[in-house]
Amino acid sequence: MKSQNTNSTGPTLDRRCLLGGASVATAATALSAPGHARFQNGGGRDVYVQIFLRGGLDGLSALVPHGDANYYTARPTLAIAAPGQVDGAIDLDGFFGLNPNLAPLMVPYANGDLAFVHAVGLTDTTRSHFDAYNRLEYGTPDAAMATKGWLTRFLEQVDAPESGLLRGVSADRLLPLSMSRADRCQAVPDFEHFFLPGPAATVDDRINKLRSMYQRAPAPLGVSATQTFDSLEVVDAIDFANYVPSNAAQYPDTLLGIRMAHIACLIKANVGIELAHVDFESFDHHMGQEPLDGPLAEKLTELSQALEAFYLDLTDLRDQVTVACLSEFGRTVAENDSRGTDHGRGGVMMLMGGGINGGQVVAHWPGLAPANLDDGDLAVTIDYRDVLGEILTERLGATDLSTIFPGHTFTTQGLTV
Repeated sequence: MKSQNTNSTGPTLDRRCLLGGASVATAATALSAPGHARFQNGGGRDVYVQIFLRGGLDGLSALVPHGDANYYTARPTLAIAAPGQVDGAIDLDGFFGLNPNLAPLMVPYANGDLAFVHAVGLTDTTRSHFDAYNRLEYGTPDAAMATKGWLTRFLEQVDAPESGLLRGVSADRLLPLSMSRADRCQAVPDFEHFFLPGPAATVDDRINKLRSMYQRAPAPLGVSATQTFDSLEVVDAIDFANYVPSNAAQYPDTLLGIRMAHIACLIKANVGIELAHVDFESFDHHMGQEPLDGPLAEKLTELSQALEAFYLDLTDLRDQVTVACLSEFGRTVAENDSRGTDHGRGGVMMLMGGGINGGQVVAHWPGLAPANLDDGDLAVTIDYRDVLGEILTERLGATDLSTIFPGHTFTTQGLTV
């Protein structure tokens, strides 16, 4: 059995998850049961939570290859010192170390519930953010021909839960491309204020009239409107504003921290949610990157505190939730003249949950010697689809990866249990 560590960092976010209304009546029973019931998301599958680190996370600053001497040659001012030195990396396995600002991740890592994947990414060579977004989120290098995201294709393959009025959410103004054209998925930028404006006394009557009006509209308008009204009812029945996290977890008082707390509350409500997506932006540090005490350090601190709090908050449910953090690409190996890095290739993924074979770094390390680089970048030796494909089949119930990631031949990386 994996041990548990209940240390926590970050300011308190005082919220309690309370349920009300007939549409979520079953959730109250589930939450009162010992240990919480298995989620009503169809077939006992995990809830999948995806955090997209937009802008191109510098994986070499997040997960430091201190055992590769070429790292220090390529980055004379930006390199993070080896473990044991001042401001040195936190050693993980004698070769890789963790940026000190990611120290909160040592809680799930030490418990065997968090794994890192290095030198991972797209197989093609684009250095355009937007091209990389398209190819990664549509799940194919031929993104120009795609009409649906890979998460949408996954949802089409598995049965929806009976209670699944809301299958997926994006904690943002828009759905990501990976959920494009998904059925019963909703963008929710603010969970606390996701309701129909106007007098509360007439809200039900107004929604019913709007439903009646849009039911006569042809697809896709009528269907989309009906699903939006369903989503409003599900989200409005949950008291996000008064949510108190479990196990003394303390989310950072930031947009990411608040959104992760809301997603935890939504998961605990047991309303049939299957997917949750969060964008975490601003990793494009071409100048003044400063991985220990600058812009990148601040982003990594916020991310690690939010992930640790989410992990502690869902301790009792950790075997039913899988989290993946990914970015569109990594950064150049060599620092530039502005104490930053530019768009590169190989990057880092972080995976967390009771179903993750954690406490390890998975990497087919290509090396950072100039002769081993891919046009100046860390070479990609693990396709991101291999990582996601394993999660899909082993934790989320997918049976046919060829329809989710068409044209890809999969290699198992041993990332799930």
